[in-house]
Amino acid sequence: MNNTPRIEKLSCHCKGVQIELKLEKGLEELVRCNCSLCKRRGSIMSKIKLENLRVTKGAEQLTLYKFGKKQHTEHFFCSVCGIYTHHKSYINPENFEFNVACIDNIDTFKYKDISVFDGEKL
Repeated sequence: MNNTPRIEKLSCHCKGVQIELKLEKGLEELVRCNCSLCKRRGSIMSKIKLENLRVTKGAEQLTLYKFGKKQHTEHFFCSVCGIYTHHKSYINPENFEFNVACIDNIDTFKYKDISVFDGEKL
């Protein structure tokens, strides 16, 4: 059995922001969210430990958007093309969640029956 983490590259649409993901167990806990922001963007997200996500290009292009009752839900977008790349997990601050569709070799349309996180109250 191979326990070597898989390294994937994630990028925004314009490729100005590039992120390296160290996936220890592949894509973990695929989820959608029904909060006011996530339901509008419709992305599938996967969790990753903070130390396993590294911005390798374009950190200066990332824009931070905070919302929620306490303004501590941090979502990151490319300031050039507007694509959401990742966010700090609301329920587990040791994790990021990233936009699975930003990995070029993954077809998110093949994923069915994705669980929904109830974020409406955020």
